[in-house]
Amino acid sequence: MTIRIGDSIPPATLAKVTGDGPERIDTASYFAGRRIALFSVPGAFTPTCSARHLPGFVDKAAELKAKGIDEIACTAVNDAFVMAAWGKSAGVDDKVTMLADGNGEFAKAVGLEMDGSKFGMGLRAQRYSMIVNDGIVEQLNVEQGGAFEVSSADHLLGQL
Repeated sequence: MTIRIGDSIPPATLAKVTGDGPERIDTASYFAGRRIALFSVPGAFTPTCSARHLPGFVDKAAELKAKGIDEIACTAVNDAFVMAAWGKSAGVDDKVTMLADGNGEFAKAVGLEMDGSKFGMGLRAQRYSMIVNDGIVEQLNVEQGGAFEVSSADHLLGQL
């Protein structure tokens, strides 16, 4: 079942690279007590994701935070090292937290997985954005296949 506005973020484990190596991130703890702008991409280093989606959130980070967002996070079904390398190459600095969903556990838990097998990508997450307020989905914007419209930083800003 696909997550909806008003639903709680389900339990899952994500990962991010730290100075000490990969750190496991429990979704219940991560989303508790904060308002997070989360966006998902089908894959790190892919064309639309690299040219438009991630850069939009990097560029609009200050505006999102000025409207009450505590943290901006990007997730993809990639490993933590790929996500860290992609973030570094995109110059995210401390503007966007790169969260790996290496096995697609989170994508499955929120019901937003997709089959990218015909592109040689296997299971991936759909392109979407959401605002999560203390673990509850406040806004959810899921793209239609191949589109990039409602999951952008600009669209999310308009919802705040």
